[in-house]
Amino acid sequence: MSAGLPIKDNYLLDTFGLKLPVIAGGLMWLSNADYVSACARSGVLGFITAASFPDEDELRHEIRKCREQSNGAPFGVNVSMLPKLVPGEKTQDVFNLIIDEGVRVVETSGRNPEAYLPSLKEAGVKVIHKVPAIKYALKAQQIGVDAVSIVGAECGGHPGEEMIGSFVNSILALKRLDIPYFIGGGIGHGAQIIAALAMGASGVVIGTRFLVADEIWAHPDYKKALIAAQEGDTALVMKSIRNTVRALKNKTTDQVQEIEAHQKDITIETLLPYVAGKIGKNAYETGDVSHGLLSAGQTLGMMEAQMPLAHIINDLEQEAHLAFNRLNAS
Repeated sequence: MSAGLPIKDNYLLDTFGLKLPVIAGGLMWLSNADYVSACARSGVLGFITAASFPDEDELRHEIRKCREQSNGAPFGVNVSMLPKLVPGEKTQDVFNLIIDEGVRVVETSGRNPEAYLPSLKEAGVKVIHKVPAIKYALKAQQIGVDAVSIVGAECGGHPGEEMIGSFVNSILALKRLDIPYFIGGGIGHGAQIIAALAMGASGVVIGTRFLVADEIWAHPDYKKALIAAQEGDTALVMKSIRNTVRALKNKTTDQVQEIEAHQKDITIETLLPYVAGKIGKNAYETGDVSHGLLSAGQTLGMMEAQMPLAHIINDLEQEAHLAFNRLNAS
């Protein structure tokens, strides 16, 4: 049972000893040791994004730094696998490093992780696979992952091609899944945690809401832009190549939508000059959010100020308490 909320028999709380049943999903370029260890100390489960540290020595250093700063609390590593194998891919090497460093849990996405499960399970590493639709969650359950995160149409980043909302995903998962599952997409308030638990989830996935935490290294002007934005200030792009992304509206999303509306035979090479990751990383570094594909979900409407992550977690907990009390009000 949580020390704060009256929650019993909860996978996240029982397995990892968390304060709240919340996963802080991996954020490309941003989920480093400082942020993820802040998640750990605040009582939620965060993940270093392995792709942000392509050099293995850098990733190993980041994991060790995170462990030192986490005060013994658990954290994981996010491994986002490309949809298709490419020559020279080092995914197994990354998993070997994670196992060698004694990391307790991984968040996988992008491709079926079945080939990597034997070595992870032998090492006792929990595998949480992130998917954009129930059909992929069912496949993940079949191959033996420990749990799944299902991110709905409201999420920042990749909401999938079906664009099913979080409320619908919650009930479909309740009806069809036997393993623990977490609901993401548009989650940024404590009342949503209680709602997700009531619909059968073992917790929620939060990304956008945490982007304004002090521990996120991005430029203050980037965070100010997110705080000023509203829930309608996102755009869907890259649907033409079946890799839909929800991102903060800016010149880049306008340009990509214009290309997708008027050009034929579009490939990733067509869009890469606009959506390359280094352009987005530059926005984090400089605070100029006019260019770059800056993943952001509809939780934008819930962000009021930059603050320490621990304060955001406390707010979520208080909001969850109020929601629970409303259910029990006479």
